[in-house]
Amino acid sequence: MTISMYQASIPVLNKALANLSKVLEKAEAHAAAKKIDPALFVQARLYPNMYPLARQVQIATDVAKGCGARLAGNEPPKYEDNETTFAELQARIAKTIAFLETVTPSQIDGTEEKTVTLLVGGREWNFQGLSYLFDFVLPNVYFHTTTTYAILRHWGVELGKADFLGGH
Repeated sequence: MTISMYQASIPVLNKALANLSKVLEKAEAHAAAKKIDPALFVQARLYPNMYPLARQVQIATDVAKGCGARLAGNEPPKYEDNETTFAELQARIAKTIAFLETVTPSQIDGTEEKTVTLLVGGREWNFQGLSYLFDFVLPNVYFHTTTTYAILRHWGVELGKADFLGGH
């Protein structure tokens, strides 16, 4: 059995983002139940020199939409990175999933050796499509979704591994 670049990217990214959305729903409900200002969660960090939760969500969605666009040969959609509420973060996730759903297998399959060039921290990074997906995109999306989960657990939101993994 073979797996296509599309199968290894778009459905996987959409599932990670849908699970992230459900984690944020639980956080918002927790904030309401405990009478905690939701803005505290949105700006919360695990450590002072780490990005806050909002930025974690922004990066996860940026990497996901960048993957779909770049492998399909397009420019990624630009977002303003100005979300300050759960509702705005949810809208960003929904917008990213909607964009990824426009990417078709015929646009992605066969891009294993496609050259992908990124500017990361002022430095140019070059990948081949397969390495871009498996060595950059998926680890980054999982890192930032996991960090979001960890921030919320640190703040007492009742989450478990099943929330992160989602249903089957």
